[in-house]
Amino acid sequence: QVQLVESGGGLVQAGGSLRLSCAASGRAFSNYAMGWFRQAPGKERDFVAAISASGTLTSYTDSVKGRFTISRDNAKITMYLRMNSLKPEDTAVYYCAAVQRRIPSDQQGEYDYWGQGTQVTVSS
Repeated sequence: QVQLVESGGGLVQAGGSLRLSCAASGRAFSNYAMGWFRQAPGKERDFVAAISASGTLTSYTDSVKGRFTISRDNAKITMYLRMNSLKPEDTAVYYCAAVQRRIPSDQQGEYDYWGQGTQVTVSS
């Protein structure tokens, strides 16, 4: 069992930056691939970024490539999402998720554990 808690969301102006954190509890965090997803108002939840269990492999949705960076610190059992050059269209509730596998996945149906979400609002 893994519990996930996101933090770091907030209100920021367009062009600004935020760093989200996802703190995990439970055993063997380093055996879990992790991902970030987001859900904008009135829209479905979409994939943002994912990272392998070791942290060596990452993947991103096209709209955030070059602006967002996913990382993890297995010693601190925490995952991060650094978001730069934020745009109003990045406004959403951001969720972290975990799956017990080595390779990252962009398919939310493959994730077993989810956090409660953190709100990110980007003003124009």
